[in-house]
Amino acid sequence: MAVRKNKTTEDVLLILCKAVKKILSQTTKNDVQYSPMIQKINRTCLKPDIGCFVLFEGAFSGLIIINMSSGAALELYQAYMRHMGFPEEEISTQHTSDDVANVLGELMNQIVGDFQGELEYQLSLSINQTQPRMLAVNKELILSINANIERPQSRRVVFRTEKHKTFHLEMSMEQTEFIQLNDPDNQNYNNPEMTKDEQNKAFLDDLDI
Repeated sequence: MAVRKNKTTEDVLLILCKAVKKILSQTTKNDVQYSPMIQKINRTCLKPDIGCFVLFEGAFSGLIIINMSSGAALELYQAYMRHMGFPEEEISTQHTSDDVANVLGELMNQIVGDFQGELEYQLSLSINQTQPRMLAVNKELILSINANIERPQSRRVVFRTEKHKTFHLEMSMEQTEFIQLNDPDNQNYNNPEMTKDEQNKAFLDDLDI
């Protein structure tokens, strides 16, 4: 008899961690890694030197935050710009530059987009996101975001860049658990051995459409 594995906050967080690693590694050609240990925290906050956040809702509601030091932000931004072929004189050296915020905001948008796609593919769940917001935060300022999440569960994961600069991913989502149904009539809906197109076709065939 197959063992039924329910999905929890940690499973969703792992999908998000892999999306962060994948997008940042691909777009910057920077070896980005994340810690195998996660931290349970009481709340998520925007912290120095740069913080980016995005809200999402749908199958569940939540908040994603990435907090970067100036060194980590510049390393990833500059690696991205060089990978895109920009000359050195056009690459900013100040983490407070609008160009840095724009690039990191776009990378955050790509991360959440990949996260959305993997949630739908792996868990058959759909969420919608707000436009990512990027803020430069000084040493004396910590910002909390009221996301109106019911019974929030918050987690933090440490990431490391190729030059050993660290940044933190924080996620807060409503307390929930996803339970897999033992439904042989719907076995093709989320079969990892099938492509998304094959799953969709099998789903429509089952409905006789």
